[in-house]
Amino acid sequence: MKAKDIAEVRAAAAALLRRARIAVTRGELESMEVADLGLGDIRRVGLEVIVYENNDRYCAKELVLLPRQLCPEHRHPRVNGRNPGKKETFRCRHGEIYFYVAGERTPRPKARVPRTYKPFLTVWREIVLRPGDQYTLPPDSLHWFQAGDKGAVVSEFSSTSTDQSDVFSDPRVRRVASS
Repeated sequence: MKAKDIAEVRAAAAALLRRARIAVTRGELESMEVADLGLGDIRRVGLEVIVYENNDRYCAKELVLLPRQLCPEHRHPRVNGRNPGKKETFRCRHGEIYFYVAGERTPRPKARVPRTYKPFLTVWREIVLRPGDQYTLPPDSLHWFQAGDKGAVVSEFSSTSTDQSDVFSDPRVRRVASS
């Protein structure tokens, strides 16, 4: 991604955080990860991440998604004998988030998925999160999510995050940060 694109996405994410009335420091904004996941389509696929804390016991992050931005399907598998994979709780702070997990397919999902990404989405049970709603996901569970029309801010509380261990359904995805 070009520096200009990263700056524009960071500015849009900062505006969403202000609308959500979530106070973050200048340093947190400057170090915000702009994750295009190696796909080069950040306005449609990817997310912006502020990591408050990630240690050997827990992780706290702010996930910012631009309007209709989609985080591709993935799971957090067992890392080793002592780490069964990341357990996550997602709490919507602003906007609306369409969260998809295994289970009975929702007949008319709210997500609008670009045609090129549909083949890589296999779970379609929809959970709609609005401000104050939360959902907890066990380790190694396939999931993906998309922001609504106004974008979304979601707080993630989890066990230790090991992004390099994530498994994406789309083989084109690369978990690399842009800064």
